[in-house]
Amino acid sequence: MFEASRIEPATGTVEIPREPRSKVFCLEVGQSDRQDSVGVIDGCSVVLGTGAGCDVVLKDRTVSNRHCVVRCKGGRLWVEDAGSRNGVYVGGARVQSAQLAPGACFVVGHCTIAVRASNDAPPPIEQGGDCLPRMVGRSPAMMRVASQVRRLAPLSVPVLVRGATGTGKDLVARALHELSPRASRPYVALNAGALAKDLASAELFGHDRGAFTGAHIRRDGAFVAADGGTLFLDEIGELSPDVQVRLLRTLEDGEVRPVGAGTPIKVNVRIVAATWAPLEQLVEQGGFREDLYHRLAVGMLSMPSLAERRSDISALVEHFLKQCEAEVGPRRISSAAIGCLAAQRWPGNVRQLKNIVWRAAMLARSETIAASDVEFAIHELPAGTLRMSKASAIALVQSCEGRVAKAAKMCGVPRSTFRGWIR
Repeated sequence: MFEASRIEPATGTVEIPREPRSKVFCLEVGQSDRQDSVGVIDGCSVVLGTGAGCDVVLKDRTVSNRHCVVRCKGGRLWVEDAGSRNGVYVGGARVQSAQLAPGACFVVGHCTIAVRASNDAPPPIEQGGDCLPRMVGRSPAMMRVASQVRRLAPLSVPVLVRGATGTGKDLVARALHELSPRASRPYVALNAGALAKDLASAELFGHDRGAFTGAHIRRDGAFVAADGGTLFLDEIGELSPDVQVRLLRTLEDGEVRPVGAGTPIKVNVRIVAATWAPLEQLVEQGGFREDLYHRLAVGMLSMPSLAERRSDISALVEHFLKQCEAEVGPRRISSAAIGCLAAQRWPGNVRQLKNIVWRAAMLARSETIAASDVEFAIHELPAGTLRMSKASAIALVQSCEGRVAKAAKMCGVPRSTFRGWIR
């Protein structure tokens, strides 16, 4: 059961649910070159800053020597500004102190710190690892993916990559190829959801001249093009039943038969498939073959959502700003703007974050992207696309001494909208 504290703003009463008491919290501290995970025990405190005597030393010129203190008192976590020059930000607003529930995050300089309850903290990962090629982020969730990729990359078994849209499934597939013995051989990517049903077989397995109307020449399919290398099949759940049968036969026999051809062709291809759809449910409903599912899911990888790796947001933002520099010029970003980004739920994950950062960079009236630029970029989206997380909204109200109206004004939204975030 959740306890509830009653906060009395000027215009009414709002019930704010309190999280169950927890004696240990985990802080995931995201920096550009590394990631730290720090436990905070009830009755103890953790000091963050650039000074050598701090419990967590941050390598950021915008962070003060002793920037802030995170305390656990009575099973509740608080962050307090220790007189820093550039402040502590929750949900894009600068705060002197704020109570933090699991799932909330705060920003110090250009570092995003995510809060987890001890029982939600991820298990330890192997030391000495590094992030994957082409991928940004050293959060525990991403380092776990990197560890799994390195175990699977040397093998030839099929791998099924699962995750919501925008989480980087294609980048993981590329990393599996580049870290494998097949790295010097072809890498071919095909989106099964974009294939016309009547041409999917030809695209995958090739076709002979005259096999169908418009087939004026013989053409090799994706399997032959990827021979010796890796074939990435995105949105595998979109394949039609007849193509699923042919794909299963190819995986079992190691050969393809082009449409209209009488002789099969031997191929040596490593399959990496990806899907956002629940394949088990599709199997139960008859929309996906069970034997093909088991054949593909020899190796399994699950991509975390951006909400599960909030401590990577600062590094991702810096990466995207470098990408768009050639078009919009050099851009910096304020701590308040990072705090505003860190407080969002991001249903579209990293891809959506990239779009917002690019839009904010284009709209910014100076070289420094302000929180107002981020808010304007977000508000240009359809209503309800983005919203502050419940934990961050509660933390911001607490920092405003329970005044919902003030918290809503700081975020630039109506009070009714802010109350909806809390509920």
